[in-house]
Amino acid sequence: MGRQWRDGRGELVVRGSDGAPGVRVPLEIAASYRARTKGLLGRDSVEGAILLSPANSVHTFRMRMPIDVAYLDRHLRVIAVRTMVPGRLGMPRLRARHVVEARAGAMGEWGVREGARVEVVVAAGGG
Repeated sequence: MGRQWRDGRGELVVRGSDGAPGVRVPLEIAASYRARTKGLLGRDSVEGAILLSPANSVHTFRMRMPIDVAYLDRHLRVIAVRTMVPGRLGMPRLRARHVVEARAGAMGEWGVREGARVEVVVAAGGG
């Protein structure tokens, strides 16, 4: 069930507790080495979220804002959610295959928590 995306845009769909689709969030997909390396560096804000894939850890060196980080397994189930301030190195998660980053506090608002399932919907022509 390995997923591969291309750099582009899409939506992150956060499933409700009953499995029904819940929140839909604008998503930037960073799948190339260059896009993953840049991530949110140098930005003052992010609209929606950014998916880094493949990835199992992140850092916030040279970031200008605190972020929420969700680690996803290969089935897009949330393994862990952490809030990170600038200048930190996150612990690698061995089972993580993808990472979603958003502004601090966003994951809680969207219902992204450990055990939740998300879906990535790729925009037409976006990978």
